[in-house]
Amino acid sequence: MQNTLNKIDWEKSELLPVIVQEIETNEVLMMAYMNKEALELSLTTKIAHYFSRSKQRIWKKGETSGHTQDISEFLLDCDNDTLLIKVKQEGVACHTGRKSCFFTNIETGKAISKIEVNSAEMYGVIDELYHIILERKSADPEISWTAKLFSKGENTILKKIVEEAGEFCFAVKDDDEKEIIYEAADMVYHTMVALALKNISPDRIKQELARRFNMSGISEKNARKD
Repeated sequence: MQNTLNKIDWEKSELLPVIVQEIETNEVLMMAYMNKEALELSLTTKIAHYFSRSKQRIWKKGETSGHTQDISEFLLDCDNDTLLIKVKQEGVACHTGRKSCFFTNIETGKAISKIEVNSAEMYGVIDELYHIILERKSADPEISWTAKLFSKGENTILKKIVEEAGEFCFAVKDDDEKEIIYEAADMVYHTMVALALKNISPDRIKQELARRFNMSGISEKNARKD
């Protein structure tokens, strides 16, 4: 195994670009990255594992959706710094619910393939919302509220969070259940816009919360003082 890993030119980058191709059709499904650990897991299990730059962790393709990739072949390029893997794709490869991640014509902006699977059901509403917000970064501010927020910049985004937090607190104070839920949703949305501004996946927040479950509240606060 170590001899195989050593064939990669890791000095160029700790992350190896990986092109993913459907073995039966040769369709390019996606492009991702592997670090040494992800590559070792992929070689050992023959199931695609990647390193997510946004989540900052190893992830098994299909760990949430069940749309795994069984690897048939690993092909290294002539510079030893890019990998092509041929896979049998279970379900779809793209988080949007499309078979391939490459579906937008850059000149027309139109999608050339249809959504095959409801991605909200696969990943949950928070992850779905985050990806929609990311897509809105490049949308027309005249037709998208989210794009307008991005166009106005960080201060406007942060002011909206403060504003929505205040309205949420007033709703709690008024003991208005309907308004509490409504304002909490607004606050979550605007917080997600701020996370997307900094390209921080909500998965990172889940990881931090999971870490805290193993600590008492006092211990966690003391650790932050160091």
